[in-house]
Amino acid sequence: MDNIFLHFGDRFIRIVRILIESFPKLLVPCLKITITLTLFSFFFGLILALIIALVQVADIKGLKQFARFYVWIFRGTPLMLQLFIIFYGLPSFGIFFNGYVAAIIAFSLNLAAYNSEIIRSAIQAVPVGQSEAGYMVGLNYFQVMTRIVLPQAARIAFPPLFSSLIGLTKDTSLASSITVIEMMSVAKRIAAVYYEPFWMYMEAGFIYLMICTILTKMQTAFEKSMEWKQPDEAVLVKEVTEKQDLEREDRGLR
Repeated sequence: MDNIFLHFGDRFIRIVRILIESFPKLLVPCLKITITLTLFSFFFGLILALIIALVQVADIKGLKQFARFYVWIFRGTPLMLQLFIIFYGLPSFGIFFNGYVAAIIAFSLNLAAYNSEIIRSAIQAVPVGQSEAGYMVGLNYFQVMTRIVLPQAARIAFPPLFSSLIGLTKDTSLASSITVIEMMSVAKRIAAVYYEPFWMYMEAGFIYLMICTILTKMQTAFEKSMEWKQPDEAVLVKEVTEKQDLEREDRGLR
């Protein structure tokens, strides 16, 4: 019995030591590769998504059909397949990208297909009367979109767009399949050295969980700051009273 306890005690100490030693080795590629890969891909994907959404909303013939075809392709095929085509397939045509750039391209194109639908639906959720009112006061299409429609659509689209950012953070683990040395690939190497895959992947999962938890807290804070707040009753009564006083003074001057 004592030998069993000693065995489990030694194994526990060994696992703790491995986890402590491997933590910075996992954290460094997470900060350098995983997070930067997420931010770059989301930034480029969001810009492309906005362009695709606006093309569809504007109902530009030819371009709208191309945008719908693009969305159909990238939403209907696996992200892993898109990574392989860009990294392993394009060299057949003389187009070469290193793993990091290929991952950014694949993630951006894939994310743009999904986010464009989010943005499109958010734009269409803005009441048509708002756009019509803008045209009636002399605004052109660009001014109506930038000053009236898009600010309101951004508030509607923010929660699902931020959720896609959280999802992208986890999807970056697929970049290890095209030779990108990110956190999961480092976890695989450490697991192969110590023969402790369960604990290595658990530690990598813990880091992913902490990052996504921070992002979720940020999302909640941003959403609260964007909420429309009911005016305080006392302030509202004061504003109405002041308005009535001004109207009385104006009638008195007349």
